[in-house]
Amino acid sequence: MAALWAGLLGTPSAPAQAGAVTVTDDSGRQVALAQPAGRIVSLAPHLTELLFAAGAGARVVGVDQHSDYPPAARHITHLGSALQLDLERLLALQPDLVVIWQSGGGAAMIDKLQSLGLSVYRSDPRSLGDIATSLERLGRLAGTEAQAARAAQAFRQALHELRRQHAGKPRLRVFYQIWHRPLMTVNGEHLISAVMDLCGGDNIFADLPTLAPQVSTEAVLVADPQVIIASGRAVERPEWLQAWLKWEALAAVKQESLYVIHPDIIQRHTPRILQGAEQMCGYLDQVRRKLDSRGAGMPKR
Repeated sequence: MAALWAGLLGTPSAPAQAGAVTVTDDSGRQVALAQPAGRIVSLAPHLTELLFAAGAGARVVGVDQHSDYPPAARHITHLGSALQLDLERLLALQPDLVVIWQSGGGAAMIDKLQSLGLSVYRSDPRSLGDIATSLERLGRLAGTEAQAARAAQAFRQALHELRRQHAGKPRLRVFYQIWHRPLMTVNGEHLISAVMDLCGGDNIFADLPTLAPQVSTEAVLVADPQVIIASGRAVERPEWLQAWLKWEALAAVKQESLYVIHPDIIQRHTPRILQGAEQMCGYLDQVRRKLDSRGAGMPKR
């Protein structure tokens, strides 16, 4: 797996070759360019990462304010966010292509960008496999198909290996906490839920209709998760994760199964999500060992 992280970003590919390109984005719309994009604006951190991984980093001329990885992205012109975008500065960059996260509050901005005659690629990955597909599509749009194909294949191989390692393990009830005020989680359609499933975890709020719903403390207590995983905003353990300790009857508290994963490697739709998956799977394996040592039974697939 270490070779995957080192190789996915790689070095910029050769200049894009002339020729019309067409791809279908995650909304089902076709994005057609007269030739591969030489000037790209990215309005989401995961898209900036994907573009670099696909060999198109040298073509990125503008990014949103949260794009900070790889380190080279910090030195690219920042344009604000999809909700508060410096349109004048964006237009001055004369992009051939703008890539944006559809579920990240970008719907109104997409309409605005298109009304200005800009080509827009909508990203909205919902499965782990969608990450590899996104690499391939972005590589085609940027004319860096060879590196994008290598990155996509490396991702698929690493994902397959993780699935093989964790197939058939006893299932655990998992609560993933995005934030505390309000208390927020993810539903079964979210990519993080797919990571849980990969590791043998069942999302206790999978059936909720909203992608990132608000929930109550009472609902968490009723579902009685065996594992609680929090993200927060940094590497440090968020203080609000410790707040669950007062609920001593909660299975996750009794088993001392409160964990943290840095949001950048679990909440961004990029190849680095497999690092987050490795971490989550490791946590769930720790809980299984605790339960085995206590003679507690667990359901299997």
